[in-house]
Amino acid sequence: MTLPIPQIQIRQEYAKLGIDADIGKQDIKQLQATFEITTVRPEIDIHAEKGALYIDSSKAWDALGHGPALETMSRIYSRAHEVVMQGIAKIVEDGNRMAAIQNGGNAIAEIAKEKGAEFFEFEFMGDASSGNVSMHYVPGKLDIQVKEGKVNVETHPNRPEINYTRGKLDIYMLQYPKVEIIPPQIDIKL
Repeated sequence: MTLPIPQIQIRQEYAKLGIDADIGKQDIKQLQATFEITTVRPEIDIHAEKGALYIDSSKAWDALGHGPALETMSRIYSRAHEVVMQGIAKIVEDGNRMAAIQNGGNAIAEIAKEKGAEFFEFEFMGDASSGNVSMHYVPGKLDIQVKEGKVNVETHPNRPEINYTRGKLDIYMLQYPKVEIIPPQIDIKL
């Protein structure tokens, strides 16, 4: 008779780990860049001289009889001979009329009547014309100086602010490892 061989039983349980983990939080903030803008305004310097307007109205005054005395006297002198000759011609004509008694009529009364109505005109004024007033304009000088302006821009970037909050990591044992050895029952009777 053969006896069964006793066997040892071994039971094993593995360890079990528990892990409780939360993710960390990262917070990033960055302020906008800072700008500094300075402006230099442009400048304009304008220097202007006044223009000059020259008006010569001496010919107009001369045509009205108020010209320069020297020119007026010169005109009278140059026409005096002609006027004297016209006066002598008129005296001769009147004398001839008085000498012609044979024609009848009263030559003396007629001549006296004509003398009362006679108007002697002597031109000593200049010529009247629309061009008697002359104008001449001399424009003044204009000097313009321009200084350009500027715009200066300076940028200062701000650094980012980074905050990190660590998460948690807990590792613990849910089950410890164990080995169980069960010996066989030995029941031998001898």
